[in-house]
Amino acid sequence: MTNTNKFIAWLKLSRAPFHSVGILPFILGALLYKKIYGDFNILIFSLSCTAVVFIMLSTYLNGEYYDTDEDVLSDKLNKSNKFSGGSGIPVKGIIQKKHIRTISYISITSAICIGLLLQFYFKTGIWTIPLGVSGIIFGFFYSKPPLRWVKRGYGEILIGYCYGWLPIAVSFYLQSGFLISIIFWISIPIGLSIINVIFLNEFPDYEPDKIAGKTNILVRIGKKWGAHLYAFISILQHFFVIISIIKGFPKEILFFYTPFFIISIFLIIMILKGKNYNKKQLEFICGLNIIVNLGTTLSYILSLHYLTF
Repeated sequence: MTNTNKFIAWLKLSRAPFHSVGILPFILGALLYKKIYGDFNILIFSLSCTAVVFIMLSTYLNGEYYDTDEDVLSDKLNKSNKFSGGSGIPVKGIIQKKHIRTISYISITSAICIGLLLQFYFKTGIWTIPLGVSGIIFGFFYSKPPLRWVKRGYGEILIGYCYGWLPIAVSFYLQSGFLISIIFWISIPIGLSIINVIFLNEFPDYEPDKIAGKTNILVRIGKKWGAHLYAFISILQHFFVIISIIKGFPKEILFFYTPFFIISIFLIIMILKGKNYNKKQLEFICGLNIIVNLGTTLSYILSLHYLTF
């Protein structure tokens, strides 16, 4: 294999595009602090953002390493679905599994080192390490035994925490040393939207996950009830966007959020009509669902300009 092919393989393993769902909320937290207090430490932001990337990288690599059984089945049953299974690289033997595990450990070790640097050199506050450790426990062990949250039926909720409240709160906290209540209210819609991303991505993997004994939420409740749960989470997300406005976030967010709200309603209709049973249509729906998540976070970022305290 050429160096170029190896690089492309590692790029696929890292799920580089999916890092955006963690980086955008982290940017939101830092910009929220800057908007309110007019200050911003670019070095702390750069280091901490790098640590977030390392944690996500180790999480995704662990998924590739420990979900091989499910991925083999997904490759057989859903070859054409981009959101089914992992990259397929370890399954096909393109990159040796031991190398994937090694890079995962190097990544999480790098994140820990940055966390210690932030805590003890930059003195970013006593909650720096505890907040970082929570991200490591829920992220690094999402697919990795013995915790392996992905198969316990509530891993989706932990993802909502790790890609919703946590990155916004950590980014703000590292700049300020404290937290404010608006962080909680704006994180809920973002957290719910990423829960729905993970949840909907379980649909193409439903049969492989069930055979492999991965008891995530969809396997537990089935596709029929899963469609209704997806719709409920989506509606709850829109409800909490309104709540965040009531709690003090600028109403101008509705201008930026409306296109993604429309897409979300379209997805609800598609799912409730059973379009998720069509593999090609499900792939299209999964893609739009990620846009809703990214668009929700982006809407909050763009409306920060109108925020006054």
